[in-house]
Amino acid sequence: MASRAFSTALRAASRAARPMVARPMVAATKQAALKATPAVQFRGMKTLNFGGTDEVVYERSDVPKEKLLETFKDDTIAVLGYGPQGRGQALNLRDNGVNVIIGQREGKTFQQAVEEGWVPGKNLFPVLDAVEKGTVVMNLLSDAYQKEIWPAMKPLLTPGKTLYFSHGFSIVYKDQTDIVPPKDIDVVLVAPKGSGFTVRRLFQEGRGINGSFAVWQDASGKAKERTIALGVGVGTGYLYETTFEKEVYSDLFGERGVLMGAIQGLFQAQYEVLRANGHSPSEAFNETVEEATQSLYPLIGERGMDWMYSNCSTTAQRGALDWWRPFHDASKPVFEKLYQSVRDGSETARSLDRNSQPDYREKLEEELKEIRESEIWRAGKTVRQLRPENVGKN
Repeated sequence: MASRAFSTALRAASRAARPMVARPMVAATKQAALKATPAVQFRGMKTLNFGGTDEVVYERSDVPKEKLLETFKDDTIAVLGYGPQGRGQALNLRDNGVNVIIGQREGKTFQQAVEEGWVPGKNLFPVLDAVEKGTVVMNLLSDAYQKEIWPAMKPLLTPGKTLYFSHGFSIVYKDQTDIVPPKDIDVVLVAPKGSGFTVRRLFQEGRGINGSFAVWQDASGKAKERTIALGVGVGTGYLYETTFEKEVYSDLFGERGVLMGAIQGLFQAQYEVLRANGHSPSEAFNETVEEATQSLYPLIGERGMDWMYSNCSTTAQRGALDWWRPFHDASKPVFEKLYQSVRDGSETARSLDRNSQPDYREKLEEELKEIRESEIWRAGKTVRQLRPENVGKN
């Protein structure tokens, strides 16, 4: 099966991915941090077959620590934004010995950075000061704030600098963001395939997350090589090449689809049907969410969908094999509509509009509260307390 071949190739690259030795944190953090596990480098760039298509994968061993430090020995890497992605990437770079500074507005997140060892005036600055000081400017601000601050940022991106993104949003949708970089700088992307929390945690656990990279503009002639090195530095275990357009289309599509939006919709719909037919909240949650996340989805991640099916009862197998096509046929038109909405800019327009409103955070909290206080997730909170590892915890 093509899907199994694809997942097998990814797992092969993932098993080989190991982080470089991480040095101790500069200062103690509020949260306990695991030290990254040293590992022997034994693999590198290679071509793998993904479901019948050959693709090049770049691995951590392509950029040993000595090469990483040599590549950026004369650079100051300025990470703009200490939100989840900025924090994870900045801490990983710092642990890898690279010269990193932070650009962050005053507030709660600024204080978190201070508590985690960043020193105001030394390696923690206002955003535009960090842009001016940095030679590699990692723009990990929110999409809406990237647009807002761009007129003041652009003049500080002087010839020879590198502008780095982890999302193709601002560059691809330039008609909406007005972000057009100067021609005499490199413009690159590294997109770890997970939240900033996961980027950090997997690095600390000695694993490394998978990611993609792209080059939009190569003024130096060395943009690709430096981007791969940056990808390793921020904590990826292996990287595949893409384009800014493909990254942002797939990312926005995936978040609104199976990764977040669709899964919430499916969970909610199944739970509601079970409750309407007399099943208790605990039973409905267990049969909808708990068994999926704790038992079945890990099997998919381990060896693929067919592996999960083969490790279930024959009755479960028969039902799944009979019903996956009706679900496919019912949902595909929705996914097609969603992709078109991403491609034509409708999704970005809505995001920029909503996320730029002065009461954005208050409205966001209202929407999250609706989910959090719905019966399914209130039931889930109680179910999670019953897991063996959570017994005795609040």
